[in-house]
This record gives sequence, structure tokens and C-alpha cells, in this order.
Amino acid sequence: MSAPHYRSATRMLGLELTPGKLRGLQRISNPNGTLTMVATDQNNSMIQMIQDANKKKGIDRPASFTEIVDAKIVLASTITKHSSALLVDGYYGVWNSMISLNIPRNVGLLVRVEKSGGKKNAAGAPLGEYEPGFNVGKLKRLGADAVKLLASFEPGEAESAEHQYAFIQDVYAECKKHDILLLLETVAFPYGSEKKDSPEYKKRKAETVLESARQVSRFCDVYKAEFPGHLGQESDSQLLDNLKELNRLSERPWVLLSAGVDFVDYKKQVEMAMGAGASGVLGGRAFWKEYFLKETTEARLHFAQTECTDRVRQIDEVVQKFGTPWYNWYGLSMEEIRTMRAAEGWHFRYGESFGGKGTSTGAGEWGY
Repeated sequence: MSAPHYRSATRMLGLELTPGKLRGLQRISNPNGTLTMVATDQNNSMIQMIQDANKKKGIDRPASFTEIVDAKIVLASTITKHSSALLVDGYYGVWNSMISLNIPRNVGLLVRVEKSGGKKNAAGAPLGEYEPGFNVGKLKRLGADAVKLLASFEPGEAESAEHQYAFIQDVYAECKKHDILLLLETVAFPYGSEKKDSPEYKKRKAETVLESARQVSRFCDVYKAEFPGHLGQESDSQLLDNLKELNRLSERPWVLLSAGVDFVDYKKQVEMAMGAGASGVLGGRAFWKEYFLKETTEARLHFAQTECTDRVRQIDEVVQKFGTPWYNWYGLSMEEIRTMRAAEGWHFRYGESFGGKGTSTGAGEWGY
């Protein structure tokens, strides 16, 4: 009887999928290697929605900490029924969702590392920064499976683009140091005299999405991209070409964000993206934004348990049926992965300086 043929673990290491990153990727994925992820980390949007809802009831005050926390907990406990992972913020969401046991044990956990609504330059372009009180090391310690970084990116706005590029590099290096998965999100934005409905901004949207992928998608483990264009503005044929180009330019498995579009539109975008090579989704408001329009606590809970949950189920069906598993994106099969083995003594090389003295606290000069 011949000995089994094993493949070297260096195949994964060559893809920068070290033990911590690989485990994180496994935790946030569906069993078939696709990704159905939902997001509740949109603090500013959620706060505004709560305040608008309160005003309709004659209550004119800022949203309270408790109101925001309660909304995030309800969503975490309901719309994750058909998801592989949940993205939360650090301030309101992560510990409250954990301590109340409202993140299901079989759902991966991503935590946002950037500050919501950070600084902007004179042109109104974002200048990203860390969430106060948080860093990559702290997210690793509290049990996150992955770090999410939103770095708004417009290659044509030089000052912001260079700042964001450096911010991405810093977070990427920290995630390597702590061996935790990084999901990078880039979004276009209007700047100067532009508004979100400005023709010049909308016209360059697809170009911005594609060029951002070209420039920064290599500095992460999963890339989160916007839809490269607008339904109804460009033809479906043009949009599909844009998506295929996005797939070609992305240097990592990529997923589609929702950008707050209506669910019907998001579902069509998802179907098109999966056909072009996307590995899944990370959507938020498209699933749950109407939650805050419900007048009572009971009505909001019912909406979360029914329509919100069913929307995720519909998207999950599309993702699992048509999405590209992350390992296929790398040219691997699950059968190949199951034959991979690490060489004897691997633990001396992992996370230590070469020689395995056991004194290094990070990835040393020769460590992986």
C-alpha cells in the first residue's frame, strides 16, 4: 500500500494564509468557501435613522447609547440566521453583542477598526484614523476572527489617496503582526464642489472602483468592493464587463458591499457580481434600513425576524450557488487543501525570529 501524498503547507504560506489568517477565513466563510456576511457597524447611518424615527414621534434629541446598542443586538440575533459572518463596530456592538450571547457561535465575527466619520481635508476628502480606544491587537485579543478597514479612496484626490494608502499599509502590517485576517473596503466619494448626485461624480464611479482595486486590493486578505456603476444608468452588458474587470484587477477574493441601495437592486447587483467571479457579499443597510421606520419595538423585532432575515436568506442562496469559493479563487480545491501538512518543527518558525528562541512577540525577521 503506497504512502499518502501530502502537499506542503508552504502553498498556503505563499498565499499569505498563515495559521491565524486561514482560521479567520474559515470562520467567516460558508462551508463551501463562499462568504455571506452582514454588517451592523454603520454607526453614523444608524444614529441618523434613530433620530429621524424619533422626530416623527415628536422626540427631538440625540440617539441614546442604549437605543443604538439595542438595535444592533436585535439585528445581530436575527439576520445572522443565514449568514456566515457578522460585522460589528467596536464601541456599541462587539462587547454588547458578545456579553448578551447574541452572536451565534457558528457565525464569524468581524470588527471595524476605523473611526466612523473621521477627519476630512480642505477638499472634503476623508483622512482615515483608528477608532479611539481600538487597534488591531485589541481586536485580536477580544476574539475577532477578522479586522475590517474602510478606507474611502479616490485616486484622483491626491492628498486623501496618499493618506489612505499609508493608513491601509499600517493596518495591513498590524494584521500581519497579530496574524489576523484583514478585510479591506474602499468606497468612492464626492470631493471639492461635488455632491453625491453630481454628474461628474456618478460618471467616474466605475473608474474609481476599478482603479482602487488595482492600487490597493493586494493589501488585504478579502477585498470588499462597490458595484462598479449604476443600474439603469449603464447597460447591463457594460456593468457586467465592469464586474469582470473588477474580478481581473482584484488581487484577493472579493465581495460586494450594498451601499444602502434598495434590496431589489442589491439582489440584482449580487447576481451579476457572482456571475463575474465574486466570492460573496458583505451587505448592511440593504437588508435592514427599514427596521428604523417601524413605529414600535414589537414591529421592529418582527421586521428583523421576518423580512430582514428572509433578505439575507435570498442573498445567501445566490452566493452559495453562484459565488466563487475563496480557495477556487486561489486555484485550489478543497481536496488539495485537505492533503496539506505542515513540516515538523513548524512552530519554531511561526511567529518567532528564525531559530525559535521563543522570545519574539511578533513575526520576526524570518518568521511567518
